[in-house]
Amino acid sequence: MKRATPLSFEFIYQLFSLILIVIIIHAAYVGLIRPSADAILARQAAELEKDKSYITERSVYVLIKDYEQEACFILMFWALAIMAHKGVMTIKDRALLKKDFIPLKEGMRILPEDTRDLSRNLQALPPQQQRALLPRALLAALQRFGSTGNIQDVSEATHAYCTAEGERLESELSMIRYIAWAIPSLGFIGTVRGIGDALGQAHKAIEGDIFGVTKSLGVAFNSTLIALVISIFLMFIVHQLQLLQERYVLDTEAYCEENLTRHLQSE
Repeated sequence: MKRATPLSFEFIYQLFSLILIVIIIHAAYVGLIRPSADAILARQAAELEKDKSYITERSVYVLIKDYEQEACFILMFWALAIMAHKGVMTIKDRALLKKDFIPLKEGMRILPEDTRDLSRNLQALPPQQQRALLPRALLAALQRFGSTGNIQDVSEATHAYCTAEGERLESELSMIRYIAWAIPSLGFIGTVRGIGDALGQAHKAIEGDIFGVTKSLGVAFNSTLIALVISIFLMFIVHQLQLLQERYVLDTEAYCEENLTRHLQSE
């Protein structure tokens, strides 16, 4: 009988962060943003009834009040929560680069028979540290050198580990990139909805009542504006996270070369 696969901490974190963000953002919209926007629009409509030349002022509440903007903010904060988790994990793993996992005196060389003791030191690390890239790459390199005694194989093993880790980190960003793509799409949905509502009220504009048409066009343009601004901001954060992860992988490979590979000596 197969044992059920346990849910990963990352999946649970993403699920609960999404639920929490939906509750907080929706509460803010219901309790503050939409009531404030409705009050502003009602005041503007009354002013237009009195004076047709009245110029309406733009308000942040009106700018972000619609359902498309709410969905965009939910996706933005969810993506930021996911990236914050990945960034913290990368920074923690990067801190291991300051530790000396292969303690050697100057001029000492590592022979194939020495790899067993050094491997035991790495295997004795706490489980959380053992899962990091650096201990795994060092352990794989030591085991390869202990079995083959070939320094070139060690370089290939560490490079393969670092390359695989870089590809894994890159693939895990696909969800965030999808969110960054989905946000402008939500903005365009708001544009289509707003233009459709405006066309449905065209007869009122012909009769001289343009408030409904301008309100609907505001939905169209505001949703696209907010979505594009959020997307630009989000992609900047994605690139910063990707840069942090790429530097971590490259620095790990350099650590293996500096602290292990150059100290190896074949018999």
